[in-house]
Amino acid sequence: MKAWKKASLLGVLLVVCAVSCVAPMNSMISAATTMSEDQGEDVGGSAPGIPERMLAAYKNAVVAVRDVAPRCRGMRWQILAGIARIESNHAGGHSIGATGDISPHILGPALNGSGVGGNTSVFPDTDDGAWDGDPVYERAVGPFQFLPQTFRGYGEDANGDGVIDPHNADDAALTAASYLCGEGRNLKDEAQLKRAIFVYNHSDAYVADVLSWIHRYDEASAGAGEIGQATGTARTVLSAALAQKGIAYSWGGGNAKGPSRGVCCSPGGQDGRTVIGFDCSGLTLYAFGRAGVRLPRTAAEQAGVGRRIPASAGVGALEPGDLVFYGYVPTRNSTIHHVGIYLGNGQMINAPKPGTRVRVESVSSMADYAGGARIL
Repeated sequence: MKAWKKASLLGVLLVVCAVSCVAPMNSMISAATTMSEDQGEDVGGSAPGIPERMLAAYKNAVVAVRDVAPRCRGMRWQILAGIARIESNHAGGHSIGATGDISPHILGPALNGSGVGGNTSVFPDTDDGAWDGDPVYERAVGPFQFLPQTFRGYGEDANGDGVIDPHNADDAALTAASYLCGEGRNLKDEAQLKRAIFVYNHSDAYVADVLSWIHRYDEASAGAGEIGQATGTARTVLSAALAQKGIAYSWGGGNAKGPSRGVCCSPGGQDGRTVIGFDCSGLTLYAFGRAGVRLPRTAAEQAGVGRRIPASAGVGALEPGDLVFYGYVPTRNSTIHHVGIYLGNGQMINAPKPGTRVRVESVSSMADYAGGARIL
């Protein structure tokens, strides 16, 4: 869609997580958080570095897209923010008025085949320069950098002023949301989210960049605030787990008393004996232990405790304090290789893999989602 972007190949990295916590990681994909079971929109949260008026436009678009793309599922502001961060740094360096109008206008380079911005194709003008100020060649316009021809086909009047304007934050954000939704994508699904971003810009490198920013915004908007959804024993478990944020990952590390040295050695080569910390199941064992609940040591064994919540029920079936599993065959506990603790709002507290630390991240930041278990 934005032909002047440079393309490159996105490598796929496979890493491992813990003793019976092996975790193949794809690109950092943010999960669709849930306000309703059918659509899963998230309009809560905040993130540093995003102007308040732009963030409002993203959140407004999440709500409004229900009407313009009713079959779409999983749209949330972090997805729009990931796109806009790459395209314009959230209209960085420009003024955003109360009505959402952006000045001066954000314009990409002339698509004249000169090679500027990585573009080598010629795109003749389609709007007589009305939006891009160029009556000869096309230029990407607005904070989401639509080509005029594309915006004309998909543009939405989000603020109800009777004008569809790519240089208005609200119109541009809703148009981007509608475009990403397509004919009814489920953006909770990793493959469909990646496909939507790829359609926006046919570059694997672009997809990787956008996904990394979505993940950062997920992390920034999650955390201790999510614990407000939990009560009783679940709150005790989550408080204990969240208190370990920043503790190092240690292969085989962690027990009911807290972080510990692990064992040798992870498939990636980490000698847990040299690191004091947690692996994925060590963290869950500790957190539940603080609430007086004894769990077995490995993720596969923990999958056999409590009431299983099948992957087919979706993330919306989880409640704060549930265990979250990942496995090669979702219906077979013996294939479970990773576990986290569900915080709510599509997020989990997790010890991901060697070289990382305990952190809050999206349930869909990892592949092989295998449902959960309700222990409490």
